[in-house]
Amino acid sequence: MVREFIVRSELNIISNSHRNMYQRFIDDPSAGPSSTVAMTSEELEPSSLKSTTSKSSCEKTSAHNFLHAKKTSGRKYTVSVVLICIWLFCTIVLMAKQERKVDDVHQVTLAPNQTKTQIIYKNHMPNTNKIQLILAGAFMPDYYSTLATHFFNIWIEFDPTEEYDVPSKSGLKYDDMHQRNITQIWSIPIVSESLVEVVPEMHHNKIVELFSNVTLRGDTRLCMNTTLSTNFPISFTYDLFPINTEYGIIYAALVLIGLYVLIITEVIHKSIAAILAATTSISILALLDERPTKDELSSWVDIETLLLLFCMMVIVGILSETGIFDYLAIVAYKETKGKIWPLINTLCFFTAMVSSILDNVTTVLLMTPITIRLCEVMQMNPVPTLMCIIFYANLGGALTLIGDPPNVIIGTNKDVIASGIDFTTFSLHMGGGLVFIFIAVNLHLRYIFRNMQDLKFTEPSNVTELRQELAIWQKAASSLSSYSKEEGVVRDKLLRKCKTIFSKLKDTLKGFKVDVLPTERLQSYDESIKDFLNKDSPLDKSLLWKCAITLGFVITLFCLHSFPQLNLSLGWIALLGTLLLLILADHVDIECVLGRIEWATLSFFAALFILIGALSELGLIEWVGKQTEVIIMSVAKEYRLSVAIILVLWVSTIVSSFVDNIPLTTMMIKVITSLSQNPELELPLPPLVYALAFGGCLGGNGTLIAASCNMVCAGVAEQHGYRISFVQFFKVGYPVMLCSVVIATVYLLVTHVTFGWNT
Repeated sequence: MVREFIVRSELNIISNSHRNMYQRFIDDPSAGPSSTVAMTSEELEPSSLKSTTSKSSCEKTSAHNFLHAKKTSGRKYTVSVVLICIWLFCTIVLMAKQERKVDDVHQVTLAPNQTKTQIIYKNHMPNTNKIQLILAGAFMPDYYSTLATHFFNIWIEFDPTEEYDVPSKSGLKYDDMHQRNITQIWSIPIVSESLVEVVPEMHHNKIVELFSNVTLRGDTRLCMNTTLSTNFPISFTYDLFPINTEYGIIYAALVLIGLYVLIITEVIHKSIAAILAATTSISILALLDERPTKDELSSWVDIETLLLLFCMMVIVGILSETGIFDYLAIVAYKETKGKIWPLINTLCFFTAMVSSILDNVTTVLLMTPITIRLCEVMQMNPVPTLMCIIFYANLGGALTLIGDPPNVIIGTNKDVIASGIDFTTFSLHMGGGLVFIFIAVNLHLRYIFRNMQDLKFTEPSNVTELRQELAIWQKAASSLSSYSKEEGVVRDKLLRKCKTIFSKLKDTLKGFKVDVLPTERLQSYDESIKDFLNKDSPLDKSLLWKCAITLGFVITLFCLHSFPQLNLSLGWIALLGTLLLLILADHVDIECVLGRIEWATLSFFAALFILIGALSELGLIEWVGKQTEVIIMSVAKEYRLSVAIILVLWVSTIVSSFVDNIPLTTMMIKVITSLSQNPELELPLPPLVYALAFGGCLGGNGTLIAASCNMVCAGVAEQHGYRISFVQFFKVGYPVMLCSVVIATVYLLVTHVTFGWNT
């Protein structure tokens, strides 16, 4: 690392009195850019105060530092050993286990009044209590299943070839010795005779449980028939040994907990932690003989989201060269007259409104640089303000069907569309609750940051500026390699500049005045504001017009992408906009633009998508949905709607605060549609849809990795030298999330249970 190179070079020339300070800096590479220099309180004292320190005090300090360094070294050694053991486990398992083979696909045509059989295990019953069936054919969509008049039936039966004393061995009667069903009949609605050759093929996947597992000799057969009067073609495959989800859920939970431990403790970078967790989950699947193929891994990655993030990062990177962010910061400062809370409120509500029109990821990419610039000028710590921006971006995204990815999933579901929920209806129902949540969150944040010093830097402005400057120079140096002579020369110059800034920072920390008069601070603040407002930074109007044309194109299509006639997704729209801007701004250095991309954030998302896919294979997300369904069905009829709303809302909120809300929403939308289609429950679908929408979006405020815009904002902030830690976000975000969900619960119960507003 560049930091290590700089500091190790200086270790050869610095005095012994500061060697411990530098050594601690080397030993803590996990420190973020904002904590470039790590010093103890004794080292931060001015020289005049240090001269009065007694000899015994110095000896105690040295002993304390030695014990602290020894403890830190031991902890890091333990962490390294654990991580290497995990790596060895993954390496050995992946070397020993092959990718799972795709089972042979059988294609048959069922004649009228005929039962077709297929032997799946010969001579005895399979040594398993579950079998997975995968079917493909002209099945009727779920949202039309209540209209079905014809069905496809499939079951498994056992035909023994030897006579045994069955009652003493398995509790079966002698009559059951011949062709007894060992599973329930699975009936699937199919289309009418005239549509068999017309409709597109649909897939069904189910794990069926065997009634018993006896050790009789005989053939195990897969049996199927239909109620049609014409032929019915179908393709099927089966897995005799599917994953045991009882153990899979435990493994999935352990991997997820391990990921959060690594992120919270920050022993390694969150991107590396996500990649390690994803690799471990794949290794567990391989250990269970279910190692996914490369095609399956690719299908788990949400290419649309990654493409959207990448393209918008390119657009924002080019837009930053126009000087528009400084200009907008000046406008915002003048409009709010430099008052802190009016400025924060303006940024937050503007973010919320834009997030409801655009997606919240794009909004955060645009707002983060403006917020950071404003905070720097006002000598405020940008981290608290950026967290407020994130909260309102997630809240604003919940308002419309295009503001947040979970809402897009909900809005495109055919059952939801059939229930009468369109763009206007959705926004009307969600808007009523979000008004109260906006007010409550604003009051909550005002209370959390009631001490204005929490919004300020804890050190003098000149120290903060030196830290940021050093972080930027180091990042510039680390982006260059030594492959060519020219790059090596430039890199050496950058490293020498880093050494100079580091020495200046060290001297500043050694000699700054502890008691700075308020008038001096105010004078420094006024000078900073004056310089900012009088800064001569003309806009690049030519490039700005090109960016405006591009953003106008992208934003317009973002607003129209939900129309079925527009065959473009958000990712494709962003890509077309990026290509348009690169063509218009032909003088832009593409390598410079690509150097500003948050590759660590993109790699984190890619690893997280694979991890969630593996956790789904292990049965964790499906288990959450099933438990929710079981609890709802066990409640008395008169309380069923209330319990269903509360469970869907709170389960989706809590779970989406720890795992990505996209796969959770995909699973939960199936749960709530199946609940609404159950005639015994008599549950309307709209209240459950709004509960899921509130839960999926509000859960994004719980933790730093709960939503895409959270990670994007943290990545952009880290580029500017400001690091948002997981714990720091959790302390503020989780109470905000809980407060919001309580209000959403009351709102949904009042509107849908008390007043019955289900249209």
